[in-house]
Formats: sequence, C-alpha cells, structure tokens
Amino acid sequence: MRTVSGSKSPVLYLLGILTLLLCPTSLHGCSSPPRIKHGHFRYTNTGLSLTDVVEYECQEGYILVGEAKITCTFFKWSAPAPQCKALCLKPEITNGKLSVEKAQYVNPEAVTIKCDPGFRIVGSQNISCSENKSWSPDVPKCEKVGTKGCKKVFEGQNLLQCLPNPLNSKVALELYKLSLEIEKLEGEINKEEIA
Repeated sequence: MRTVSGSKSPVLYLLGILTLLLCPTSLHGCSSPPRIKHGHFRYTNTGLSLTDVVEYECQEGYILVGEAKITCTFFKWSAPAPQCKALCLKPEITNGKLSVEKAQYVNPEAVTIKCDPGFRIVGSQNISCSENKSWSPDVPKCEKVGTKGCKKVFEGQNLLQCLPNPLNSKVALELYKLSLEIEKLEGEINKEEIA
C-alpha cells in the first residue's frame, strides 16, 4: 500500500477513514438539533447512517407545525425546527355561533362569536387561542335581550313583587283594569263633547 503524502503510515490513513465512517457527525458537522418550546426531539438514525436524523414530538395539548423529521447533511439541517402550537378546545356558546366551527383550534387562531336573534353578546366578540391553551380574552356569553313590547309585563312583574300576598295581587290587577276602563270612558266622553 502506498503512503499518502503528508502521512507517515497507511495505518493512520485508514484510521482517519474509519473515524469518518464511525463518527458521522465529524463528516456533516451540524450543530446540536434546535430545541423547541413545548416539545422535544430524539435521534432516529441507525449507527451505520452517514446522516443525523432527529424526530420532534410535542407535549400533550400541543400540535406539531412543520417538518417532524429533519436531517443533517454536510453541515446543515434539512429544514428549520418545527414548532409546537397550543390547542384550544371549541368554546361552548349557548344561544350563539362561532365563525369557524371545529373541535380544536391552534394558537394563534381566532374566532368571532355571533349571538342568535334576541340575544346580545356580553364580553368580547373576537377571541383567540393563546399559547397557554386557553381563550383570550375570556369566552363571552349571549344573554337574552328584553323587547320593547314586554316593557309593560316587566313593570307589572315589578309591581306584583311589591305586594305582600297573592290576594293583594288580584286586587291590584282588578284596580288596574278598572283604571283602564275609566280612562277609556273619559276618552269617549271627550270625543262626544268635541263633536
């Protein structure tokens, strides 16, 4: 075997080749795989591989966005490290609807809440899935709106609450009915006087 120039022994030359084959990191020279928030990586390549392969996984409640596996070849990772994004469960809106209906949402996804007719929103209409797996601001509520035609009913309910017992309620209703009849008769008398 011929000696390689600059080298005194073929054994050293073979030792260098063996080092390159058995220690692939010296061949590719990539830095340590990037760490990710809310996740981790593990090496998946076999010992005979000339490339480093790492696979990323996320903690429970997070979803992987990007390449799950990246490879180091010739001093460079094949893709940027993926990210672990928070998952938010579908917010429950009684008497309302979401702009986008699905079981889970990924941070920073946002939805708009619209209340059913006859209901109004209490809180923010727009909410976003935050990094801590919750909705920000808090999930609003849809409350019933009183209509104008019901104003007299609400006034009557308030009046009845002031009376001490049901018998007084009946008397109060009869008096109110009598006052309406008197008002009607006075209106008819006024019409006859004008004519």
